[in-house]
Amino acid sequence: MIEYLELVDRVLTKGIRKTNRTGIDTISCFAEHYTIDLSEGYPLCTTKKMNFNSMLHEVLWYLSGEDHIRNLRKHTKIWDAWADENGNLETAYGRYWRKFPSAQINQLTGEYEVNEIDQIGEVLNLLRTQPNSRRMVISAWEPGNAFRSKLPPCHYTFAFNVSEKKLNCHLTQRSGDIALGIPFNIAAYSLLTQILAKEVNLNVGYFSHTIVDAHIYVNHIDGLKEQLKRKPKSKPKIEIENKPIDQLKFEDFKLIGYESCEPIKFEVAV
Repeated sequence: MIEYLELVDRVLTKGIRKTNRTGIDTISCFAEHYTIDLSEGYPLCTTKKMNFNSMLHEVLWYLSGEDHIRNLRKHTKIWDAWADENGNLETAYGRYWRKFPSAQINQLTGEYEVNEIDQIGEVLNLLRTQPNSRRMVISAWEPGNAFRSKLPPCHYTFAFNVSEKKLNCHLTQRSGDIALGIPFNIAAYSLLTQILAKEVNLNVGYFSHTIVDAHIYVNHIDGLKEQLKRKPKSKPKIEIENKPIDQLKFEDFKLIGYESCEPIKFEVAV
């Protein structure tokens, strides 16, 4: 995936050294952006081996709307460091995708009432009824929660757009760990785009990604330099069973034709 390798090269070349909350410095660039054509194949990184199964379990967990990791941790430990001892996660993405709290005033009492909005459901409804809408936006950022969380949402908002019967997705991310997080973010939101496109009988178009603080931890530099020496392999494909989105299970997805280079070990900065 050349777009990812170009991002790595830009940040290594132009980035500035910064301190941060983890105690491990980063090389950082502001407002990086790239676009990937999803019609050319599924953009799962091939210059290192990716754990597709872990990412798929995470996406299905998002779509479940759960605000805990008690089921997710049976398949991946990716969120263990930020959950409490009971597995509860303050800023679980799916909770806000499917149950975003919305305060609305009661016209009879004059008091505010809190309702939950299924943002995924609302976007699917717009895709079916008003596909040219410019209001297909999903947010995981709820300020009161985010400002007190151990790890506020990094990939905090995304929007969909339909053009020429193709579904496009734009993701905005406040903070992006280029070695570890970004390859998973690309794979996850590209998969989500394909899931929604299939649900409403559209083809996939482009995945576009803006990262406000795109950074490389200094202890990841050598691994990424090794990755830059590798030649990308052909993109794989994803096949999804023809089921409603809320009925999809892990076994309904097939990754076809994925070949990759050897894994590269990167430590997580918590």
